[in-house]
Amino acid sequence: MEFQNVKLNNAQRARVLVHALPYIQQYTGKIIVVKYGGNAMVNEELKNAVMRDVVLLSLVGVKVVLVHGGGPEISEMLARVGKESRFVDGLRVTDEETADIVQMVLSGKVNKSLVRQIESIGGKAIGLSGVDGGLIRAHTKDERLGYVGEIDEVNADIIRDTLEHGYIPVVSTVGYDNEGHVYNINADTAAAAIAANLKAESMIAMTDISGLLRDKDDPDSLIPLVKVDEVPALIEQGIISGGMLPKVQCCVDAIHGGVNKVFIIDGRVPHSILIETLTSEGLGTMFV
Repeated sequence: MEFQNVKLNNAQRARVLVHALPYIQQYTGKIIVVKYGGNAMVNEELKNAVMRDVVLLSLVGVKVVLVHGGGPEISEMLARVGKESRFVDGLRVTDEETADIVQMVLSGKVNKSLVRQIESIGGKAIGLSGVDGGLIRAHTKDERLGYVGEIDEVNADIIRDTLEHGYIPVVSTVGYDNEGHVYNINADTAAAAIAANLKAESMIAMTDISGLLRDKDDPDSLIPLVKVDEVPALIEQGIISGGMLPKVQCCVDAIHGGVNKVFIIDGRVPHSILIETLTSEGLGTMFV
């Protein structure tokens, strides 16, 4: 944790660190999958805070897997080459040329910049994509979307090997099929499937909202805890709707797949990962 913006005496600093001890003990040796996206990927201050959180957790023995998308960077590159970004039901229409650009941007520019940033602050990272080691196999989700993938199978052995050697796997969310076609995979979906395959202790989904709100217009109506069997009723009541529907479904899928806890947290809050994992307060919605 950074103290330069908060004036603490030595005793207060010690209390903060001691307070974190039981949470460190709970997670040491366990796997946490972090789905990294939203404003925390484009704001440099937030990006730096996320990378420092990930490195700190890794250094105290937590096995962190960072799964990322990169929608803004993809849109920027498509604009550079004169291709218009089109969306259907919130998903990017991906023809074969766009799929190549998605792979280039996610598995190249974005992935390697994250690896470089982790390494620059003392972490050890390896960049992977869903194509590496047969990690994500997929098929076409909807003919209208082109090469947007529905996941058929996840084989996370390459992630396990990377973790066992002390590295932080940084995973870009593309997949492939038996014919060698590359697919653009939704990052929330990919993170949930990877977390389930790894039987992770927890998954953290970073978003640009504070969590699941009972009233979407009232930021103070955060629901801190949701049991997955409560989700259908929350959908029926309209509390889970719109863009939250697929995010919550990914949380449910991860829990059903064997993940113990899933968090939706506000990635706009600096060090939100540490606040959620190493303090009693938390700041988002936990699914169990």
